[in-house]
Amino acid sequence: MDRENAIEVKNVKKKFKIYYDKSNDLKDRILFRNRSHYEDRWVLRGISFNVKKGEAIGLVGHNGCGKSTTLKLLTRILYPDEGTIEMSGRVSSLIELGAGFHPDMSGRENIYTNAAIFGLTKKEIDRRLDDIVEFSELEEFIDNPVRTYSSGMYMRLAFSVAINVDADILLIDEILAVGDANFQKKCFDKLREIKANGTTIVIVSHSLGQIEQICDTSYWIDEGLIRESGTPKIVHELYLKSMELKRIEQLEKTHTHETEKREQEDEEKKKKISEEKAHAEAELPAFCHKTAIRMGEGQAEFTDVRLLDRDGNKKYVFDTEDEIFIRMDYKSHRKELKGNFGIGIFREDSLHCYGTNIEIESGHFAELHDSGTVTVKVMNSLLPGNYFLDVAVHSDDGRMYDDIRRVCSFVVTSDVRDIGVCRLKTVWNVDGNELVRREANE
Repeated sequence: MDRENAIEVKNVKKKFKIYYDKSNDLKDRILFRNRSHYEDRWVLRGISFNVKKGEAIGLVGHNGCGKSTTLKLLTRILYPDEGTIEMSGRVSSLIELGAGFHPDMSGRENIYTNAAIFGLTKKEIDRRLDDIVEFSELEEFIDNPVRTYSSGMYMRLAFSVAINVDADILLIDEILAVGDANFQKKCFDKLREIKANGTTIVIVSHSLGQIEQICDTSYWIDEGLIRESGTPKIVHELYLKSMELKRIEQLEKTHTHETEKREQEDEEKKKKISEEKAHAEAELPAFCHKTAIRMGEGQAEFTDVRLLDRDGNKKYVFDTEDEIFIRMDYKSHRKELKGNFGIGIFREDSLHCYGTNIEIESGHFAELHDSGTVTVKVMNSLLPGNYFLDVAVHSDDGRMYDDIRRVCSFVVTSDVRDIGVCRLKTVWNVDGNELVRREANE
């Protein structure tokens, strides 16, 4: 083992037996022998990394990727099926909230028990007792049974013990997610202090901001392998981008399924209708969202409304800064009609984000043909969220031909971190130096 390293993990693999219907007693095992079928599920498929003494690293990834399993292997709660793990120095761990605490023992008694597990003698614990209690801020409750503690009090006591055992290596799994804001800040400050004093730290957390505040390196574990490693912020951006792509893919699948289902239902309804209904009473066509509301006199009406990308492909999810093309197909039931086509965009909480029409943009109305198409190109400045589109066409004297509220929904997603409804172009100037804002797609 390299003298500069505190931890060396080499090609570690770990599997678990996943039983389909495990028998729990002898009778079941005799009568239902086929119940004990299982499969080997590999949680770690060969990960390797080194942690230098005094370095802090973070392990990130989606649920089930192997982060916590890795930490349990480091604490020797579990052992690898293949590969080796070498560690140098005393190890202290916060793997599970209150792990090792006896509920009927007092906080003081649990301090002695927990610290002894970490390898401290009674004399060493005696010397540290006041510091542990003071840090936990539980002086008033230290002699009460820990079963009377809240989850935050559990965390305070567990963290206070773990950081006061003079460990060379500190392992933390999601423990900092519990507790009030003041105590979390206190924990962060203490972690920075013990890191500066040479303690090696390994943190598993879904709170990427915590890792970025403390850690030098992040390891992104995906499907049991290390997919990326390096500077926490860079690794986290790659991880979040991957998660966002998966979310978008699922949204697209869901939307496509709902559209296909609605089109099928629409066709079935058309077969049952023997005569044409009045426009105001007509069933919503398949291109409308299931919550859409349609109004108007019907002299002209929309026959299709869809959102497209610049290549003309139907799309449901857009990035901030994308071009959105709104295509509205219509038909007119009267000759020589003039119409004013308009659009409105609302956030899912009904906040009106934007609205315009042909008359506002050009100063005149459109001549309507028997059928035709109106296309609106929108340079999208909306920030991430769920949105609805309204469309309408009305006469020059304000009579509504067709008005469909929530005709379709769409999602805006991006990596920008602006706050609010839309992204405004800004240029910052600091002490005479102009800073041009980074674009969303850079």
